[in-house]
Amino acid sequence: MDVVKAVQNYINKMVNEVPGMKVLLLDAETTPIISNVMTQSSLLSHETYLVDRIDNRNRDRMRHLKCICFLRPTTDSIQLLVEELRDPCYGDYHLYFSNTIKKSSIERLAEVDEQEVVREVQEYFADYCAINPDFYSLNLSLPQHHLYGDSKHIWDGKALQRVVEGVLAVLLSLKKKPLIRYERISKMAEKLAHEYQIQEEGPLFDFRRTDTPPILLILDRRNDPVTPLLSQWTYQAMVHELLGIHNGRVDLSDVPDIRPELKEIVLSRDQDPFYKKNMYLNIGDLGANIKSYVEEYQSKTKLSMNIESISDMKRFVEEYPEFRKLSGNVSKHVALASELSRLYEKENLLEVSELEQSLACYEQHSSDLKSLQKLIESPNISEESKIRLVILYSLRYEKSQSNVITSLIDQLHKHGLIGSMIQYSGTEQRQDDLFSNESIFSKGKSAFKGLKGVENVYTQHSPHLAQTLELLIKGKLKETSYPFVGNSTKDRPQDIIVFMVGGATYEEARHVAQINASTPGVRIVLGGTTVHNNAFYRFQQSGSPAGTRPPKFGRSR
Repeated sequence: MDVVKAVQNYINKMVNEVPGMKVLLLDAETTPIISNVMTQSSLLSHETYLVDRIDNRNRDRMRHLKCICFLRPTTDSIQLLVEELRDPCYGDYHLYFSNTIKKSSIERLAEVDEQEVVREVQEYFADYCAINPDFYSLNLSLPQHHLYGDSKHIWDGKALQRVVEGVLAVLLSLKKKPLIRYERISKMAEKLAHEYQIQEEGPLFDFRRTDTPPILLILDRRNDPVTPLLSQWTYQAMVHELLGIHNGRVDLSDVPDIRPELKEIVLSRDQDPFYKKNMYLNIGDLGANIKSYVEEYQSKTKLSMNIESISDMKRFVEEYPEFRKLSGNVSKHVALASELSRLYEKENLLEVSELEQSLACYEQHSSDLKSLQKLIESPNISEESKIRLVILYSLRYEKSQSNVITSLIDQLHKHGLIGSMIQYSGTEQRQDDLFSNESIFSKGKSAFKGLKGVENVYTQHSPHLAQTLELLIKGKLKETSYPFVGNSTKDRPQDIIVFMVGGATYEEARHVAQINASTPGVRIVLGGTTVHNNAFYRFQQSGSPAGTRPPKFGRSR
């Protein structure tokens, strides 16, 4: 199971099925889907010479070009397409929708296609953002999207419909018809599980049965609120934590003295072998590898300057494109690592992270409280870090009679924020004994990760998801806590698709990648409504065709 290849296959099929010079029209939601998995050069290689947005009404009229429209079948996108077909800019239109389109929408498009420019209408289920081969997101983040309705236990109707469509698209693109399990205590996970089951009964899921059925495991973020609150120390997670990765791009425009060509950089596993090799490494190992990468570049630079013959000149010209690519890549990763280093020193994250890990992994109230009070009083610790630490303390010691949560909140003057976090994911909202399990298992984590000395202090925590998956793989995940919807099985699963209501993290994605690499016969894909960094706590404040040449219509799974 590879969600990146699944989406790439759909896009490649689109551009290959339409021969000749063409333009690709996208909407606000399909643009990030494409940009996460395709480059401009790969689209150019398929004669796609222009990529534009359908909501851009200032496009030139080029009737000699064919047009591929890849859109989400939303009301807004259908309206924009209706306006486009009334006054078409291009000669032929090939319409591809990222999910099922209503019959009424097709009829509406047929009515306005008076010039008979539509050649086909297809449904290609690339309706999610594929980040890593085993990690995806629906990009439903605040402030544009709200998950909750009248309470923190009820879906917003539009959000539920979007999530159902997204999960369906993931499973259809992977060609899986799974059995469904969900977190019992979560009303939202239960609702999603039953809504999905209703949708799954249609003809789209007519796949060949497997001996061991896949599992769709629906979880709720509130059962592990700790993981998104912790500072990260591995490359991909740290970049998202401190800078933000948005649709495969990182904005460095605010970095002091940054070169113009590095103000926005692309992080892509497919296009960047160094990133692919190092994305899960801790910051110490990353620094050593960047140093080696720079030395490799320097050695090649010396060779390229040693031109003494015609054959040397020929070799240099042949290798120059690769040399330029290496030069840009080295500059990119050096700039990125330098900025990460500057930020964690500026924010005193070593000191903050040490206490975060202690609060997440151990119960030692007196020591934790003393350290926390010291950091709250320190002018060198940011307000954001102080709030996160108090939230972690509140989650850890919520039921302890000796806790001083109220006085800590008074110190920060953040009554509403921290209180809403407890309401969202305090003890009463979690079905698993989050902290006790962490304490028991933490003793063996250092040996498992192969880390030594001070590095252990910052990477002890293992997300609750890792334990849940371990129990599921071994066939020991309790049905009383994680019931099935409909059919059940006692078989140990081989293919597991996880969906996290409320969003997943890069730390959890790294653990999934580790399980996939170390457990033969098991394949796991993780996804969620969004991808968090430690600004996670902030979201609690917000609540949370007619004519003589009819087009062909079809679906691709």
